[in-house]
Amino acid sequence: MPLSPVTRDKLKTVSSATITTALFKRGFRVQMIQGVLPLDPSKPTMVGEAFTLRYIPAREDLNTMSVFNDPNHPQRKAIEQDCPPGAVFVIDSRKDARAASAGAILVTRLMKRGVAGIVTDGGFRDAAEIARLDIPSFHQRPSAPTNLTLHQAIDTNVPIACGDAPVFPGDVIVGDADGCVVIPAHLADEIATEAVEMTAYEDFATEKVMEGRSIRGLYPATDPQSKIDFEAWRKKNGR
Repeated sequence: MPLSPVTRDKLKTVSSATITTALFKRGFRVQMIQGVLPLDPSKPTMVGEAFTLRYIPAREDLNTMSVFNDPNHPQRKAIEQDCPPGAVFVIDSRKDARAASAGAILVTRLMKRGVAGIVTDGGFRDAAEIARLDIPSFHQRPSAPTNLTLHQAIDTNVPIACGDAPVFPGDVIVGDADGCVVIPAHLADEIATEAVEMTAYEDFATEKVMEGRSIRGLYPATDPQSKIDFEAWRKKNGR
C-alpha cells in the first residue's frame, strides 16, 4: 500500500520515540536504525517510503573509477532516476564508515529530484555541506574516502539491513533528532494514528509534570483520574 498523504502528515507530527513504543506494543523490538544520527538535528521530521541500496565489500578489480562510466551503476542510477520523489534513500553500508556512502553532489541531486531524505549506517563525505542542504540526512559519522575504497554497489530496492534494522522496500522511514525508525509498510496507517493519540497524551502529561504533578498514575495512565483529566484537557485544547 502506498503511503497516503494523510499518514505522511500524521507521521511528521510524532517522534521516533513514540513510534518505537507503538511498535513495541506489537512485538517489534529492532526497528530503530542503530548508530545513525542526523547531520542537522534542527531539520523537520523526515518521512518517506524506503528505496534501498545495498553495498558489499569492494573487490579491487571490480571497483575502480571506471565503473562510473556505466550509466547503470546501481548507486548512480538510483540517485539519478530510480529513487522516487517523496521516498527515503536508505543505504546498507554494513555499518562501515571507513569510506563514504555518498557525497554532497549526489545528495544534492536527490534533493533536487524531490527525494524526502537519505540514511546510511556508514558515513558521508562533504558532511558539513550536506548538513546545509534542504534535505534530511542521517549517518554514523563523516568519512572522506570515496565509496569505491571499501563499498561495491550491488543492487537496489531489495531487502537490506541498515544499522541492524531490517528494511524492506516500501517500509516507512521516520527520522528526527533521535534517529530513524522503520515502520513495516502494512502497519504505517495504524501506527501513525496511534502515535498521534499517544503524542496528545504525552503533551498532556508533560504539561502536568511541569505543573508539579507526580508521574505516578499519570505516566503511564494507570490512575482513572488521569484519563478523565486528559479528556478535559483535550477538549479545552482542541486535541
